[in-house]
Parts: sequence; C-alpha cells; structure tokens
Amino acid sequence: MTSSALHIYNSLTRKKEAFKPLHPGIVTMYVCGPTVYGHAHLGHAKSYVSFDVVLKWLRHLGYRVKYVQNITDVGHLTDDADEGEDKIARQALLEKTDPMEIAQYYTRSYYEDMDRLGVERPNIAPTATGHIPDQIALIEKLVETGHAYEVDGNVYFSVASFPEYGRLSGRTDREARQSSGRVESRGEKRDPADFALWKKAEAGHIMKWNSPWGEGYPGWHAECSAMAMKYLGETIDIHGGGMENKFPHHDCEIAQSEAATGKPYVRYWMHNNMVTVDGTKMGKSLKNSINLKDLLETFPPVVIRFFILQSHYRSPLDFSESAIRASQAGLEKLRDTVRALHRAVPGSGKLDVAAFEERFAEAMNDDFNTPVAISILFDFARTVNGALGGAEGLSQASLETCIRFLEACGREALGILETDREKQGDDEQRAGKKVLDNVVLILVELRRLARERKDFTESDRIRDMLADAGVMLKDTKEGTEWSVPGR
Repeated sequence: MTSSALHIYNSLTRKKEAFKPLHPGIVTMYVCGPTVYGHAHLGHAKSYVSFDVVLKWLRHLGYRVKYVQNITDVGHLTDDADEGEDKIARQALLEKTDPMEIAQYYTRSYYEDMDRLGVERPNIAPTATGHIPDQIALIEKLVETGHAYEVDGNVYFSVASFPEYGRLSGRTDREARQSSGRVESRGEKRDPADFALWKKAEAGHIMKWNSPWGEGYPGWHAECSAMAMKYLGETIDIHGGGMENKFPHHDCEIAQSEAATGKPYVRYWMHNNMVTVDGTKMGKSLKNSINLKDLLETFPPVVIRFFILQSHYRSPLDFSESAIRASQAGLEKLRDTVRALHRAVPGSGKLDVAAFEERFAEAMNDDFNTPVAISILFDFARTVNGALGGAEGLSQASLETCIRFLEACGREALGILETDREKQGDDEQRAGKKVLDNVVLILVELRRLARERKDFTESDRIRDMLADAGVMLKDTKEGTEWSVPGR
C-alpha cells in the first residue's frame, strides 16, 4: 500500500528520522503506563489512543510489535521528585483502605475505559510491585559500578557519574539540573540533582520491601528501566510517554539504564502533547480535569477516539463541547459513506482508490499524521458519494475496493470506522431503539400531563395508541412504567 518510508520524530535528536528497527521485522515498544490512584481522564486517552495508532500502523506495515506498558502501583511520589507521599498510599488513606486495593481497583477502571476506546492491550503489562527484585538488581549494579551511593537506607543515582544527564529534555546546565533537587535533601545528597533509586521506609509506611539497604521502596524512575530491559532487551526501539515525562522521569531512565549497560537505551523517543480545556491546561489543581467515565456517558467511545485523532499526537488537544460535537457530526458523515457503499446497487463506474491509499500511507508514514490521514478519508468520502450519485454509479469491483480501503485505513489503522455490514446494522438498530425509547417517554409524559389536568379521554387515547403499537403501560405509585413484551 505504501511507497514512502516511515519517519518518526525523535524527541532525543529533535528531528524526524527514517525508522529502522534494531532487528528486521520486529519492533520493541515501551510506553509509560498510568499511576493507578484515580480514574482515567482525557489526558490518559490522548496518550494511549495516540500510541495505539502507532501500534496499529506498525502492524499494518507488517512489523511484529512487542508492546510493553507498565502499571505504576508504588513509588510515584506526589511532587514527582524525592520528597512527598506515595500517590497510591495517599489515596489509600483518603479512601480508608489498603494501597493494593486502590491500585487494583483503578487498574481495572483504566482498562475498562481503554477497552471502550478501542485501545489494544499491551503484550505485557508489568506492575512496579511485581518487579521489586528486578529493580533492586538494577540498583545494586549501579552501586557496584559507582553510579549510585547509599546514605542511611536511601540510594541515589550520581548524576556526576553520567555527563549526558538531561540530554533528552535539554536541561543540561547546572542551574536547570539543580531544579530537580530539594533543599531539605541537599545535606544527604552529594549533588542536589541526584535522584532517588531506593527510599527508606519511615515508621508507619505501608508499602515497603526488604533490600540490601534495609526496608524501603523503589523510586519512581527505577521501575521503567528495570521492566523495559527485562522484557525488551538493553536497547529498545521506541519509548513513548507524555511530554511532561521528559524531565525528570525519562532523563533519569536514560541515565540509570545506560550507566548500567553501557549501551544506548532507546533508539526513538516519542512524546505526546497535553490536553487543554477551552485553551487552558487541564489539571486536577485547576479543577478542569475531564473524567473519562463522565465523558463516556455523553459521547460514544468512538467519537472520543475520533476527536483525539483529529489532533496530531505532538500537538495540544483543546477540548470543548462544541469541538467534540463537531467531531461527532464529522464522523457520522464518514459512517454514512460506509452505509451508502453497502447499500449501493452495482453500476459500471470506476474509482481510483490507489491514489487515496498512497496519500493515506504518506500521511501516516509522516510521523503518524492522523489529522491529515483523516482529511484524506473525508476527501475519499466526498468522491465516493459523488460517484454513487452519478448516472454510472460504481461497479461491484469498485464498491468492494472502496470498502477494503476503509477497512484497512478507517478501522485497522485508526480504529474509527466499522465497515462490516452486520456491525453497521447493529449500530443502526441500537440508534433506532434509542429513538423509539425517547418517543415512548415523550408520549408517557404527555399522558401524565393529560391526567394531571383530568383530561382522561386524551390520557386513555394515548394509552390505547401505545398498546396498539405494542407498548404496554403500567401505572404505579412511583410513576408510569412501560414495556414491550418480547423485547
């Protein structure tokens, strides 16, 4: 389908590079997963839908992708540095339960939401708590080689031992490096920029494990290096995450991984941009965070996915109700074209689908440019609709080719279209049922108002008309219930 080579914007080199995996035909990919102390929000959806498309397109190109996405269930402190509370433990105190129950509950919640958005689950989903020995082994190696040191049960990575620390984020100057430190820990650290690999568990700390340095728990950064290298090798092809993870998290990952192995850790770094709400950065502190479960009550999952993919993964996604409703209307136009193709009576006209295939592939191979790819689908839909409305229509072969194109690009690559006739029929049936339910509710309300004004003739007429249509009413103390026998 494609004549152009895949190019990916590498955050490390700050330029687009031709993609060539370490091992021909196989891609290793690691994406930082959620810290499971709350329900997923639209920012999570932006990240994981974006990397889901990366996964789908790589597979579309014929690669075997080994995809790992972790679950952070310990070690991520509230201020993303070396002080503060563990986010999981703090939520457990708020909800008066065990930290592991919090982690398990919100992990299930996260996967429920991602499943609804059509996000494929990773091949491996390791948890931080399930890989404590691996993290300890990595830390021990860093201590043995002089890249880390222990102070009173805490173990820190020495940034002075790794001159390239900060090259991903660009924070290589002394002043910026010191911003990762905390004043209260400078007496303990050799350098304020040194970061924690292992933290001593103070009295009363719940989540703790035995280690060569006493009871404690891993720092946030250690888990990803340990798990990525365990399952994907010392050098991996693609590492993804949010832009906010560049510093300190990913800079720390690079330092500790390459210090331990002496090899390049990641060949292509990919970072997705943030979500804004009416132009303002989304965040819990600003009280404008959009809970996915709430959003899913208003909009179908595929509409949310389509809305996300209309922005490039490296561009901000600005949420507003008007914007997502516009996306919903646009997606429906594409779905109308799919329906029209299935219903069309074959004619004799032909359509050059190959040209659209080439344009779509070029867009996706240009750093997964989904907005351009979607615009090409709209161009295709307009061309198809024009052909179907013409005197010649489209031949059976052209109809089938059009459906295959939408299958490959709209469904398999982007995950925004169902092209199967039966599934389209199911969607239409569900939509029709919803309309019927709403109409019945309107009539029930009109009957209630008639009874309220003692117009029993009108009330009985509405009841009888509904009965003739197969809808049975039952008046109760709580109100009027209705049913359709056999449905």
